[in-house]
Amino acid sequence: MLAKLMQTARTTLDQIGAKAVNDEDIAPPSWLLLALEGGRAPWELWASVLTLPVLRKAPQGDGHPVLVFPGLATGDFTTLFLRQFLRDRGYEAYAWEQGLNRGPRPGVIEACHERVKELHARHDRKVSLIGWSLGGIYAREIAKSLPEHVRVVVTLGTPFAGSPKLTNAWRLFELASGMQIDANPDLIASLRESPPVPTTSILSRTDGVVAWQACLERETERSENVEVHASHIGMGLNPTALYAIADRLAQPEGAWQRFDREGLQGMKRLLYMDPHRSSLFRW
Repeated sequence: MLAKLMQTARTTLDQIGAKAVNDEDIAPPSWLLLALEGGRAPWELWASVLTLPVLRKAPQGDGHPVLVFPGLATGDFTTLFLRQFLRDRGYEAYAWEQGLNRGPRPGVIEACHERVKELHARHDRKVSLIGWSLGGIYAREIAKSLPEHVRVVVTLGTPFAGSPKLTNAWRLFELASGMQIDANPDLIASLRESPPVPTTSILSRTDGVVAWQACLERETERSENVEVHASHIGMGLNPTALYAIADRLAQPEGAWQRFDREGLQGMKRLLYMDPHRSSLFRW
């Protein structure tokens, strides 16, 4: 009965959304969502702490190495909770160890390549890459360069599909990196290409920093989108995002399957909504 009621509610929401929304020009998130970012992240962290008994039932890992890239103008401290969660799930989780992420400065990309190669050699296993926001660009591009070393790519709120100005942080990027964000159109176009390994883009329509449409992956037999209800700053702390990450990393090597939104008596369909549905609201 519960599953049937949830399915009915989900179908109704999709139908309302389809009627309420016409084609819209993509724009950065509203100032309202941006203003809410700082206050939402602590609640997401506490939600994860409170739901640890449930998160500990997420799929168990097989011990392969995972490298985590932080977002713009942040460092390894911000990924500490995520990496500890991954270790609890049975993975060898590593920080990127490049200080603050100030963009692709000289030597940084080369150091990241060497780090992936070193972890691959140390464990004699392919390395999964997780990138938060700008860190996801690193993860995707490294996977394109080193597909023989990379097992899976998971990005969190990463704007690879569209104009780099579809975020509320592009000026911060220019300030931190000293680069003009749209100086290389060919590079921007190449970012949209999917890595040649299983790739999951985790996105949120209530992201206050990045337009969710800019995070939409072109779905194929090895690439997908998973939508969560999360802030941008708190996405790597959000319990639904953490569960999705664990689920994606636990896919057997060479037998990757798309994220299953079914199960838990219909709860998963409410927690992980269809990323291709029509929007109810324009934030």
